[in-house]
Amino acid sequence: MASIKTVLHPKQEKGNKIYRLAIRVTVNRKTSYLYLGHNIKLKDWNDQKDKVKNSHIKYPQLNRLIRKKYDQVEDLIFEYESTQKVFTAKQITSFIKNKNQNKTFFELSDEYLKNLEKTGKLKRAKSDKSRINRIKEFYKSNSLTFNEIDISFLKKLKIYLISYHGVSERTVMNVFVLIRTLYNIAIKEGIIKPESYPFGKGKIQIKFPETIKIGLEDHEIKAIEDLNLKKGTSIYHTRNVFLFSFYLAGIRISDVLEMRWSSIRDGRIIYQMGKNNKVDSLKLPEKIISILHDYENEKKSFNDYIFPELKKANQKDPEDIYRKTNTAISKFNKNLKKIAELAEIDKKITTHIARHSFGNIAGDKISPHMLQKLYRHSHLSTTIGYQGNFIHKDADEALDNVLKF
Repeated sequence: MASIKTVLHPKQEKGNKIYRLAIRVTVNRKTSYLYLGHNIKLKDWNDQKDKVKNSHIKYPQLNRLIRKKYDQVEDLIFEYESTQKVFTAKQITSFIKNKNQNKTFFELSDEYLKNLEKTGKLKRAKSDKSRINRIKEFYKSNSLTFNEIDISFLKKLKIYLISYHGVSERTVMNVFVLIRTLYNIAIKEGIIKPESYPFGKGKIQIKFPETIKIGLEDHEIKAIEDLNLKKGTSIYHTRNVFLFSFYLAGIRISDVLEMRWSSIRDGRIIYQMGKNNKVDSLKLPEKIISILHDYENEKKSFNDYIFPELKKANQKDPEDIYRKTNTAISKFNKNLKKIAELAEIDKKITTHIARHSFGNIAGDKISPHMLQKLYRHSHLSTTIGYQGNFIHKDADEALDNVLKF
C-alpha cells in the first residue's frame, strides 16, 4: 500500500534548522522523500492544505511545482500498481528525481565493478570486467543505454559472442547474468522502468547447459596418497594442499590458502568461505592432522597462515592477496599434472578436482542434507543438482536390467 503527502522536512544545517519542501512517499511502511529544491519558513506553510501560504512571495510557482511533482508520483504509483509490479518508495522517488535517467549501462557497470573491488571480491570483479569489455566490443560505443538492451539486442550479442569469439553457451549465459544483475540495479535506482526488463518467461531466459563433472575414484586418491614424494619439495607441498582440500569435503583452494593456525580449535577447523562469507566448523580428520605436522615448524604465531603462499602478502592489499593466490593455483595445477602422471591417472587433475572427487566418492552414501552442510550450499536444490553429476548407480542398473535378455 502506497501513500503520498507533501511535507516540510526539517534539516539541521550550520546550527540552524531549515525546512525543505518535499513529497513523502511511503510504501509498505518504508519512506522516501522527493525534495523539490526549495526551503521555506514554517509561517509560510499550510500543513492542513499541504500548500504554501499567500505570505510567501513565490507561493503560486511553488504550489504549481508541488502539484506537478505530486501528480508525477501519483501517476507512477498508479502505473506500477495497475501492472502489479513490485516497487519501493525509493524506486519511485529516484525515478521522478531523474538524476539517474541519463546514466548509461557502462557508467553503472563501472560503479558496480568499483563496489566489487572495495568489498574484496576481486576474482568476480576481474571476471565481470572481462564480460563488460566483450559487450563494449560488440556495441562499439560507451553510450549504451538500458532502453537499448532489449530482446533483439541480447540475441544479437549472443550471436556475436559465439561467432566472433567462439565462446560456449555457458559463457554467453554468464554475460547475460551480469547484464541481468546490472538491469536489476538500474530498476532499483530508477534508471529504467521494470516493464522494460528483457529477461523472464516469453523473453530472454537464462539457462545454463548441463555439464559433466569428472572426479577421481577412491583408488585414484589412494594412488596419490601412496606416491613416494620427497618431503619439502614443491610437488610434495602441492599434494598436501590438494589432499587437505579433499579431506575437508573439497574446500576451495583459495580458502585453504587463507586458513590460519588460529582456525584450529579443540580438534576442529573453523573457517569462512570466501565465496559467500559463510562460517563453518569441521572435525579434523587424522589425515589432516598428519599434513599439519609438516608445517608446524614454520608456524611463527598463532595467527600465522598454515600454508606458506600468503605469508608474505600485504594483508592490507586485497589485490596482492588475490595475485599471490592465483600464482599459487597456477603452480599447483602444473604440479598436479605431474602427480597424475606419477600416479598413472589418465584424468586431468586441477585444484578444483578435489571438490569433484569428494562428490564422486560420496555418491549417494551421505544424505543430501548432510552433503549440503559439507559443501556449504545455501540451498538443498544446489546440492542435489551438483551431486547428480556423480550418482549413476540407478541409471546403470536400469540399463543393465533392460539389456538382460
